[in-house]
Amino acid sequence: MKAAILQQRRGNVEEAFWLVFLFVHFGKHVRGGWRYAREVYGRLGEGELWDWSSTSRNPAGFRTWLNAHQNQLKRPGAGFGNHRKYESLDAYSATGTGAVVESYIVWVGAPRSHQQLIAETLERTKGSPEATFEHLYESMRAVTRFGRLARFDYLAMLGKLGLAPISPGSPYLDGSSGPLRGAKLLFGREEQPATFNAWIAELGEHLGFGMQVLEDALCNWQKSPAQFVRFRG
Repeated sequence: MKAAILQQRRGNVEEAFWLVFLFVHFGKHVRGGWRYAREVYGRLGEGELWDWSSTSRNPAGFRTWLNAHQNQLKRPGAGFGNHRKYESLDAYSATGTGAVVESYIVWVGAPRSHQQLIAETLERTKGSPEATFEHLYESMRAVTRFGRLARFDYLAMLGKLGLAPISPGSPYLDGSSGPLRGAKLLFGREEQPATFNAWIAELGEHLGFGMQVLEDALCNWQKSPAQFVRFRG
């Protein structure tokens, strides 16, 4: 995230979007930290980067490189983050990192830029931050292995960093596990996710908290309601 902010301040906004995507896709491993993201982005220190420009122009080359360096990348001591623990570094499988990256490039529509994608969507939704978030959230189903949480986190982070004037209008509990259990515990009853979405949106408006804060809080709290346990990845 620091790298994304620095790139944004330097005017490299496209690179900031890309770094947010890598942040979400790889996550932070409890022991290895950001090693996967760092070593893939930095090409294992070869002197060049798999930045947005080089990767979006040559996704086939990215997959070739990823395949050739599997053993180095997979050496012990690192992995995907907790929310991405079922992901794979595989370059050519239908659900591995190679497929995820290529499908993301297709979703953005390169050579169309991220900024153009956001602008076109804002025009379609008449500038509504919540409607634009919703439209992008649904369209992002096209990105391989980006389920509810990955899409929610990616788009919410774009809004928090000021990369896009968007914000979630609800916690998007449909298809969730921990946050939905947290909502049931908080309200003490069984309801459809849509009902909880509306109630939590109302609660967030009253408290002055955004939906990502409440979604994350519900997920963490339901693991240990009686005693706070810090989430460490």
